[in-house]
Amino acid sequence: MKQTFALGSAALALALLTGCATTQAPVSSAGQAPGYGPGYQQRAEYGRVQSIDLVRAENQTSGGGALLGGLVGAVVGRQIGSGSGRTAGTLVGAFGGAVIGNQIEKNQRGAQDFYRVVIRTEQGQARSFDYQQLADLHVGDRVRIEGNQVYRY
Repeated sequence: MKQTFALGSAALALALLTGCATTQAPVSSAGQAPGYGPGYQQRAEYGRVQSIDLVRAENQTSGGGALLGGLVGAVVGRQIGSGSGRTAGTLVGAFGGAVIGNQIEKNQRGAQDFYRVVIRTEQGQARSFDYQQLADLHVGDRVRIEGNQVYRY
């Protein structure tokens, strides 16, 4: 009976952990102005690329992997020993499962490095935009900003 329960718990954990896999949305431009929508007139701004920096992003987790891993680890650890040994097995299983679950979630998400492009507008403002791909921009290029998108001209 215990083996069936442990096998069922492990299969459930595996099924739930594979559900943690997500796809990353692309990094979008920062600071979208309010009021965009149908019929809204966008005003173009002009400026020059002041700097382009590669930003190293760290893997972020939601905590779901740690929570699920801790739960599965506690269930599996509970199957070990009896009395105080069972309690210790549950605690060690919960801790180990949480660490492993968090690492699995972190690996599934992956770090998303991006480019931060800073534009100095003709009005003297510095505006920054984040992009996953650089698209042929260089420091010093003259640019037009429309709808929070940067275009060389």
